[in-house]
Amino acid sequence: MNKISVEIEKLGFDKWYNDNIDLSKMGDHQIARIVTVNKNNYIISNGKDEILAELTGRFMFNIDSPLDFPTVGDWVEVQLFDDDSFAVIHDIFPRKSLLKRKTSGKKVEYQLIAANIDTAIIIQSLDHNYNLRRLERYLVMINESKITPVVFLSKSDLLDAEEIEQKVNDIFKIAPEIKMAVFSNTSLSDIENIKSYFTPFKTFCLLGSSGVGKTTLLNNLIHQDLYKTNPIREKDGRGRHTTTRRELIVLENGAIVVDNPGMRELGMISIESGLDETFNEIAALADQCRFKDCTHTIEEGCAILKGKDEGVISDERYRNYIKMYKESLYHEMSYLEKRQKDKKFGKYVHSVLKYKNDKG
Repeated sequence: MNKISVEIEKLGFDKWYNDNIDLSKMGDHQIARIVTVNKNNYIISNGKDEILAELTGRFMFNIDSPLDFPTVGDWVEVQLFDDDSFAVIHDIFPRKSLLKRKTSGKKVEYQLIAANIDTAIIIQSLDHNYNLRRLERYLVMINESKITPVVFLSKSDLLDAEEIEQKVNDIFKIAPEIKMAVFSNTSLSDIENIKSYFTPFKTFCLLGSSGVGKTTLLNNLIHQDLYKTNPIREKDGRGRHTTTRRELIVLENGAIVVDNPGMRELGMISIESGLDETFNEIAALADQCRFKDCTHTIEEGCAILKGKDEGVISDERYRNYIKMYKESLYHEMSYLEKRQKDKKFGKYVHSVLKYKNDKG
């Protein structure tokens, strides 16, 4: 069996991967982690160097959907060439977790955000960006992926202590057990407190809209202005996309961070467990509905509607739950239909090629 190097362990390769990966079949191939995804290639790290990499033709031929492509945070099996200056990716190792969403716009397909994340940090600013319903969407996506969520509330210098306390309490009402930090990027003591959330050799993912201070926070964590920041529009508090691609960064304490472009859309596909965990008070009542196929909208004997009427569930929580529930079902049906069509087309192409080969 190949021995795991200290450098690979420092990149986050822990006991879980050792237990789920058969290293004896690798031969002279090596383990590396995806650091950056470009349009036609990848940047990987073996813990010592960052190396340009491409997929093998066989890998490309066997790809069936976007879920099969490597993404930032993936562990991959690679072969190195040209004095370790170039690599080809032969395979993706089993993923501990996978953050994904529906692609933006009308297209119904998965978009990968990051793989093998231990903790996902949702950053909302305490100005115009603060939004409990959007926060619930992030929590559904994170909980669906079996990743630990944490909330950072930035720009605390813009509000007084009483206003901040109210916003914090509102979040605890929808997520009582969640870890949370309030900070300002202009406060050195706040940044020192934020650093304590980043555990060495664990992988974190920064999530949030443009303009919430993700890039500034990252610059503060690495002690240099390595990443560009953009001004916020005063009329609506929105920022322009500063981060343009997903990238894996190692902090000085050894924590691994994936930075992400700001996301305006968080479309959902197949989020049943994420919904149940995020809206656990609603999920608990769903089992008490009279009908097993209850849509929780118009049925007599719906325990969720009764809970809403009795004030056990807030109107806002109920509406957001139903909205995401319906959205997920619709996208899931559309996705399955698309997959069936793709498979039929694949079979057709195969039959045509076989016919041509037989004739030739």
